[in-house]
Amino acid sequence: MTRYNFPPGFPQADADRLEQLLAILDRRDLTESELNECQRLENGLKRAQAQHDRRIVTEPLHVGAPRGADDVTSAAFVNYLRTGRESSDLASLRNEQGEGTGSTGGYLVPDGFRTKLVDRLKAYGGVAKLAEEVTTTTGNNLPWPTIDDTANVGEIVAEHGTFSSGADFVFGEASLGAYRYAAGGSSSTPIRISVELLQDSAINVEQLVARKLAERIGRVQATHLVSGNRVAQPQGIAYGLTGIELAANSAVTLDDLIGFVHSVDPAYRDAPGCGWIFNDSSLEAIRKLKDADSNPLWRPSLNDPGVMSVSGSLLGFPVYVDQAFPDISLTSNTVNWGVFGNIRAGYVIRRVRDVVIAVNPYSRMANGQVEYSAWARMDAVQQDTNAYVALTGHNG
Repeated sequence: MTRYNFPPGFPQADADRLEQLLAILDRRDLTESELNECQRLENGLKRAQAQHDRRIVTEPLHVGAPRGADDVTSAAFVNYLRTGRESSDLASLRNEQGEGTGSTGGYLVPDGFRTKLVDRLKAYGGVAKLAEEVTTTTGNNLPWPTIDDTANVGEIVAEHGTFSSGADFVFGEASLGAYRYAAGGSSSTPIRISVELLQDSAINVEQLVARKLAERIGRVQATHLVSGNRVAQPQGIAYGLTGIELAANSAVTLDDLIGFVHSVDPAYRDAPGCGWIFNDSSLEAIRKLKDADSNPLWRPSLNDPGVMSVSGSLLGFPVYVDQAFPDISLTSNTVNWGVFGNIRAGYVIRRVRDVVIAVNPYSRMANGQVEYSAWARMDAVQQDTNAYVALTGHNG
């Protein structure tokens, strides 16, 4: 009889068929109905084996290629990135919203690739790492109610008495859209990669495309997450806020930093998600500050204080670097060079789950190049500006 070698994670239904077949074959004398059942089970196993073999053949031939029944879609997608041709396993991901056929329409990417893309987007800034993130399957307008009731308090009343003051709830509304971000090459052309590079078995094309396209989308998104003006773009975390000023226009001091911390209510400050965000130049200036005993105010996150690291803590709160923030401006109170507070409570990012990758192996065929472009949708808005403060200079 045929011996079947199934990979880990093979469907349970096929494993059950094999057990049933072996149980029947263990009997010495088989009835006609048992022989028919044996044939039926063996045919089912042959089909399963053939389907598995077809999947293995379609997997890309490069180091680190995903394998296994659970990774068939990812394997087919990598094959699409290499060739621009659609396989049957990728057909369900086809983006029918665009015109054209084949690679010209673009394809929705598998979860694994999308995760790589979004992780790289977050790597561009502390804002993206700390903010609340909402992921939706569509880009429809996403409204939600807001309320600020911090000005109202209760009161003591006499026995049988009732309250004498107060106010009704006043609700507002905020909403998130979904701006479409695109990434490609220069002069409105897609990224172009040579066929020789793609055919090199040492090149992981999935990682290469994810990294380069995410870098380009990430750079512009990071800028908007900091200073976007909400006009045909997201609202930046520091946009339009009146920052907490430095005490003088000569330098940042320990007293300034303490003032920033205590400008945020303890209800936000003592909750998870509170921290500092500014760029590396500002971090450099702050790392040079020392206390009365000449100890640095900034504490590295590693045990060895001599090891350089962009992560660490300042006055007990974690520090995150986001290069989209401007350098410290000591003399201007209109330039917000950083933020402090509970970023998760104060700022929200909305991403649309579907990311589209378009692969075009035809237009530059004569040049031996494959073209790549990508689309990702995102919006962001300030949702509670009591949760954090902007940091600015002193104009005086």
